[in-house]
Amino acid sequence: MGAAYFYHLTRTPLEVTLPMLLGKAQGAGWRVMVRGRDRARMEWLDEKLWLGPEDGFLPHGLEGAEHEADQPILLGTAPERPNGAVCVMSIDGAEVPPEEVQALERVCILFDGNDDAALSVARAQWKALTGAGCSAQYWSEGSGRWEKKAEA
Repeated sequence: MGAAYFYHLTRTPLEVTLPMLLGKAQGAGWRVMVRGRDRARMEWLDEKLWLGPEDGFLPHGLEGAEHEADQPILLGTAPERPNGAVCVMSIDGAEVPPEEVQALERVCILFDGNDDAALSVARAQWKALTGAGCSAQYWSEGSGRWEKKAEA
């Protein structure tokens, strides 16, 4: 049974935090689906990942492109995981239902702590997932480094 890890971004932007988490997932041998709500936003992230440092290259592709099933990291908006991902990283409030959390190794929910709407969505996701019996952890970088603040 998997777990949902909530990452409350207050100091570091998504385009910095996401590659760090993707590197950890890749180190664990996991295939990842980065799930968002907007195709243009996923294309923006794709570009950011391509422009990252050479020594930190993360092999990835966009959903709907040729060879999407072969990508170790796939960026998209669909609820499916065409690359066989065992880890989903949700951004911008993309939905991850409790059944999916329980079927995966890990779900990471990244949200902008400086955006009231994003905070509300993350709180609702926490309540829905923990209410359905999913294991969850809440991580904050408010002190300047990542610290676990809650667990359910």
